[in-house]
Amino acid sequence: MCRRLLVLVLPLILFACSEASPFKPAPMKEDASAAGEFDWPQWRGPDRTHINKETGLLKDWPKDGPKLVWKADDMGNGYSTPSIAAGRVFLMGNRNKKEYVLAVGEKTGEKLWETEVGAVRAGGGGYPGPRCTPTVDGSVLYALGLNGDLLCINVNDGSVVWRKDLAKDFKGRVGGWGYSESPLVDGDKLIATPGGSEAPIVALNKKSGEVIWKSKIPGNDGAHYASAIATEIDGVRQYVQFMAGGVVAVAADTGKFLWRYDRPHNGTANCSTVIASDGHVFAASSYGTGGGLVKVSKSGDSFGAEEVFFTRKMKNHHGGMVLLDGHVYGSDEGLLTCLEFKTGEIKWQERIPGKGSIAFADGRLYYRNESGSGTVYLVEVNPAKFVLHGKFDQPNRSGANSWPHPVIANGRLYLRDQGVLLCYDVKSK
Repeated sequence: MCRRLLVLVLPLILFACSEASPFKPAPMKEDASAAGEFDWPQWRGPDRTHINKETGLLKDWPKDGPKLVWKADDMGNGYSTPSIAAGRVFLMGNRNKKEYVLAVGEKTGEKLWETEVGAVRAGGGGYPGPRCTPTVDGSVLYALGLNGDLLCINVNDGSVVWRKDLAKDFKGRVGGWGYSESPLVDGDKLIATPGGSEAPIVALNKKSGEVIWKSKIPGNDGAHYASAIATEIDGVRQYVQFMAGGVVAVAADTGKFLWRYDRPHNGTANCSTVIASDGHVFAASSYGTGGGLVKVSKSGDSFGAEEVFFTRKMKNHHGGMVLLDGHVYGSDEGLLTCLEFKTGEIKWQERIPGKGSIAFADGRLYYRNESGSGTVYLVEVNPAKFVLHGKFDQPNRSGANSWPHPVIANGRLYLRDQGVLLCYDVKSK
């Protein structure tokens, strides 16, 4: 009798416990703990330059493109470019009216965890979904939601370490397409751009989220859609960001305003991360504007930015630009363009790849057309002429703009298309 009763009651007890407990045993997952030599742990790669230093990659693609290794579905809607670090791929997406950060295994695309950022509270100006590339720093990552939710998350299990709200905590102000920045880690600081008069740019303690400094910038610029970089000019480390009114720089140690350059901005959307090299900064935007180069120099205790040139032939929207051997490559609206960094001289322009986004590895540009089939092109880095080494169309395109940038990490190419993440093998055999 007791044995029969136990047989009947035990399943009911187990069912009740499984329903009542908020914690369910995680299934066995692939090993995703080893960092790769050529990880892509943040926006625009290891150095925020769109450059991967890996070699031994395919110099030419077969007719149908490189081999598809895996495909991960259910990533959620959005335009977040993935980051790759420590055996994992991280990105953001919207599902069921909630915003998430997700992690999948680098080897197979198997989902490891997902963390809710918050409820979807904005439509992104008609293009819903987050835009931020999670920034990985050791055992944690930092992600910024469309509404300004800034989270520090444990990369191993997705647990939240700390969180801030750029709009609420800093009275932030951003354009109608929402917060699109990928946070910058520099030493012990996390740099973000709330925008507005109280804290246009802010430095937080990356471990605790506590405020280190708040900048004050003439003009009280709102945040736009670019991400900041760190650079050193005349012995002073500084953060350079493209905001609503133009390019601004603040001192890394105190947040003190240093200089600004307004000509490359437009009144609609400033999206592309600036390029800095040898005391010079190049910035560009679209909507009929173009790009300009300034030489930044120190005089006494102050900095100035003197324009070297301005060109209408680098109207770079949000596809980014890469500096290679003294030449800038990027989209001038529908033209892939090569221009000389220090002079602005146009070396060539090519209409074949159309308007798109860019990354570099092993002597080749990986260029992704933003619309239609989302065609990906492999282009030789050659300032003398346009040389194509292969192309392929992404299968089963969603129909949405393919704005997430191509990413190359550890011999693989990653493409995100709304809820789908594709991984290709581009390692030479």
